[in-house]
Amino acid sequence: MKAAVLALLAAASVAAAAVGPRTGVRARPADAAAARSAFPALDAAVEEAVARQEFPVIPLDGRFVMARIYFEAGGGGFGGFRRRGFGGDPPWHHDYPYAEQNFTQILRELTYVNPYTEGGNVFPLDDPKLMNYPIAYMSEPGFWVPTDEEAAALRTYLLKGGFLIFDDFGFEHADNLVMQMRRVFPELQFQRLQPDADVFDSFFLIDITTIVLPSYRGGNIEFWGIYEDNDPRKRLLAIAGVNGDLGEFWEYSGTGFYPVDLSNEAYKVGVNYVMYALTH
Repeated sequence: MKAAVLALLAAASVAAAAVGPRTGVRARPADAAAARSAFPALDAAVEEAVARQEFPVIPLDGRFVMARIYFEAGGGGFGGFRRRGFGGDPPWHHDYPYAEQNFTQILRELTYVNPYTEGGNVFPLDDPKLMNYPIAYMSEPGFWVPTDEEAAALRTYLLKGGFLIFDDFGFEHADNLVMQMRRVFPELQFQRLQPDADVFDSFFLIDITTIVLPSYRGGNIEFWGIYEDNDPRKRLLAIAGVNGDLGEFWEYSGTGFYPVDLSNEAYKVGVNYVMYALTH
């Protein structure tokens, strides 16, 4: 069974853009023009939504839908320098929507979860519709400075059963994440997760003492988490892959840009996040 799962991961990770939706992941087009030609309607909608700060909402129909957090960039050190990422996209937008598209196809192939595979929803933290989605994802939290209303809304979301994934940031931005989450939970703190944490055995058995997910910043990923009552025996409310970028591996997994083994590890971690959140 393990060999079959790994073989499926490998096959999906190297699939080309033309492969059908049931058998592989899309390759991210190499440039903006190719991206627009590959997903013209979706990309046009995203560009228009970014300009208006409004986003199309995928209707609830029983499928699992990824929810990405929109935020106005600030902080991040250097007075908020580099508020726009490579290609001109804002930090919250990094790897969108290709990461969601590729990851949800892997999730569909390997689990009984029935996901929407054409992208995901985008919400600010104080949007009441976020409460309909059990898992939220935030890219580049080093640039995240929530308003008081957004911080209060995130606290409510997590205490009501939500789960938040922080991704795509380095050690130099971890201080900002810690500071902002103290505004959300003054009584709670990030802990470095232990190898026996339930999240690492929720679907795949992941050994974080040997996992290799190198960052383009250098070094390897570390996993931090916030637990209810600061108690590792209770529910994990939020997880942060410090010095990691799962979304980058997901986005480019169909291009051959990264080795298949690294893409596989990133997919396994993501699947575990989802399965943990849906069962706790």
